[in-house]
Amino acid sequence: MKNILLVSILSLALLSCNTESQKIGFVNNSDLINGYQEKIDIEAKFKSKIEVFEKRTDSIGKAFQQEAQAFQTKAQSMAQDKAQAEYQVLGQKQQMLQQRIQQEEAAIQQESQVTIDSLITKVRGYVKDYGKKNGYTYILGSNEGGSVMYGEESNDLTKELLESINAEYKKSE
Repeated sequence: MKNILLVSILSLALLSCNTESQKIGFVNNSDLINGYQEKIDIEAKFKSKIEVFEKRTDSIGKAFQQEAQAFQTKAQSMAQDKAQAEYQVLGQKQQMLQQRIQQEEAAIQQESQVTIDSLITKVRGYVKDYGKKNGYTYILGSNEGGSVMYGEESNDLTKELLESINAEYKKSE
């Protein structure tokens, strides 16, 4: 009888330890990232970089087109072997221009990807710190894939976190 009473008391003690409430929240990943002002600023920066790149590319393309048209007119009055040699030089120039454009485009894409990856890491760190400071056991991420398929509105931290991270970003500008 004493053993049963002792086991019952021990079980009750263990159960009371396990029922400690956990604070859990969730955040809509897409809304948090897309609403973050720093991401909006980064996108605007890269949009203007791409516009400058496209203008320069168009300008180079038009200049090359004019050069090619001038060559075609000139080639009609040239000896065939000389025209063919100049045509090869023109072809090599076109390839070099295309390679340079592709390299610049790849560099812009790489820089953009590195910047966005860094931003996502920063946001994850911010959410982690926020969770620690505010006593959360878990902050789950919700996305299109459905990692959080349902959550009570009161546990949705997206708006709160977005306001907080944007306020911090505004201070750092």
